Amino acid sequence: MSRVVCEICSKMLGLLGFLLLVAGANCMYASNSAVIDLRQNNFDNLVLNNDHIWVVEFYAPWCGHCQQLTPEYDKAATALKGIVKVGAVNADEHKSLGSKYGIRGFPTIKIFGLDSKPEDYNGPRTAAGIVDAALNTISQKARRALGGKKAESDSKSKDSKDVIELTDENFDKIVLNSEDMWLVEFYAPWCGHCKNLAPEWAAAATELKGKVKLGALDATVNTLKASKYEIKGYPTIKYFTPGKKDADSVQEYDGGRTSGDIVNWALEKLAENIPAPEVIQITSDQSLKNACEDKPICVVSVLPHILDCQSNCRNGYLKTLNSLGEKYKKKMWGYVWQIHIY
Repeated sequence: MSRVVCEICSKMLGLLGFLLLVAGANCMYASNSAVIDLRQNNFDNLVLNNDHIWVVEFYAPWCGHCQQLTPEYDKAATALKGIVKVGAVNADEHKSLGSKYGIRGFPTIKIFGLDSKPEDYNGPRTAAGIVDAALNTISQKARRALGGKKAESDSKSKDSKDVIELTDENFDKIVLNSEDMWLVEFYAPWCGHCKNLAPEWAAAATELKGKVKLGALDATVNTLKASKYEIKGYPTIKYFTPGKKDADSVQEYDGGRTSGDIVNWALEKLAENIPAPEVIQITSDQSLKNACEDKPICVVSVLPHILDCQSNCRNGYLKTLNSLGEKYKKKMWGYVWQIHIY
């Protein structure tokens, strides 16, 4: 009797082991993983019916790319634990969920919780890329809560008006064939650091308007220029010197990422490359206009008549004006003078 019982137990244990093996084969992530197993019966309650940001992978157990992603996705989930929810759906098993969200290939990652529709994640399949995208979504949600969705959108559109959009087709004409100093950001639309830089870049472009030009090039679309300038990470900022440009005109930007950092760095570079302004005597309305029209500030000096101040005296005043021009040349002020008329 005991032998029969043992045989039955042995068969039951074998069947249980087989069932566990099948269950494990259908799930890409271990039971102790930070990745939450999402299914047809819990998806709406966990993902849709709360205020959390969710990163959700739709996968198939047999998919090789999904298997390659697993360790990176696991690391991202661990890093985001307590900050952003990270889940995974076996879309091969839960086909209705895959169909609902238009899943046509594996793995597909979507971010839920920002808008009524989930946002596709098209970034690199690395833990760092996934974390960056998740944190950027949180940042967007917080900014919307502060100022409202419409206000944020309007502000972004307004703030970016002074950033010049560059492409493979217009780059040489606009940047290389100009005498202006340029800072060019090479970015990727999915890059979290690029999205964080965008408002700072826009603010710097506005502050530097008329002095330094700031451009932005989508390196994922305009691959010719991205390849030419050896862009390997995003965002990458390149500096193009003022004046006639050649192969040596491009340099790396090594400053900070706030608008203040960008402005100060640009003005320092500008000061290194531009001569001190000429101190011009006002002889007509046109000479005054030419000297001052495009300057943020024009310093106008009235000097004593030659009868009251001999040449050495006047030259002393002009020397002082030239010294001021040299000292503050990065401000790009204009300097003019005229004789005191009785």
